[in-house]
Amino acid sequence: MDLIDGLKAFVATAQTGSFTRAAERLGISNRLTSKYVAELETRIDTRLLQRTTRQVSLTPAGQDLLARAPALLDELEDMLGSVAEDAKGLSGLLRISAPVTYGETHLRRLLSRFSSRHPNIIIDLRLNDAHVDLATEGFDLAFRIGQLESASLKYRQLGQVRNLLVASPDYLQRYPTPQNPADLQHHRCIVDTNTRGDPRWSFQQNGAEFTFAPSRQLMVNSARVARDWALDGIGVALCPDFVLQQSLADGSLVPLLEEFQTRQRPICAVYLSGSVLSRKVRALIDFAVEEFE
Repeated sequence: MDLIDGLKAFVATAQTGSFTRAAERLGISNRLTSKYVAELETRIDTRLLQRTTRQVSLTPAGQDLLARAPALLDELEDMLGSVAEDAKGLSGLLRISAPVTYGETHLRRLLSRFSSRHPNIIIDLRLNDAHVDLATEGFDLAFRIGQLESASLKYRQLGQVRNLLVASPDYLQRYPTPQNPADLQHHRCIVDTNTRGDPRWSFQQNGAEFTFAPSRQLMVNSARVARDWALDGIGVALCPDFVLQQSLADGSLVPLLEEFQTRQRPICAVYLSGSVLSRKVRALIDFAVEEFE
């Protein structure tokens, strides 16, 4: 057994809590993953995992090794990768997590341009509106919108996403155009339930803040569907600006309450705080910064 393979199998098993999920992450069989860990334990004459029929758990020695091994493997991968990349350019697998609508509307184009610049990098983009666990799921990087809530993550802020209040011209022919946030109580409101944090709609003007709790007749966990419902003329919607650009440009949606400022949220590239960034991950983050600038 190669020592590095044993360490990789151990780390993957310890982080996922399962030989099966570890094997899926590593791209090898369940049996081989278990064999690598067992051979590592034999080599160092120490039990690292307690095995049951349902799950595995760490022994004290396993906890100690898990605290050190990921950084060691990251540094080794970075060192070997830099030697190879100096000769043939960046290569290897990048597993990326991102919100569904943002990934479909904007990130896909960013990654397409990045792939053209680095054709030897394999990109595995997984779109999910839930905040996945980067360590357990084996992601190198995530793009997230909103404030970070985990001390185990580091981030690089790329830009801001602003929410805009919109309606269709057809809707505004049937209902009076709101002049202030209080007028929204007379309108059907389309609520994007994916928005994290305070569910109220927030507006600012001249340093004063106004909040409005929208009616929940129309709710959906998709900014794109919220926009499409507004295009259908069935209500007013508060949507992130990245899904509205074309609709605002062609006049199919009209901005409302423009004299009021709406909430901004950061968009960030997120990665594990305890890991050493590989060159390909750093390259993608730097490329994303260039794109946003």
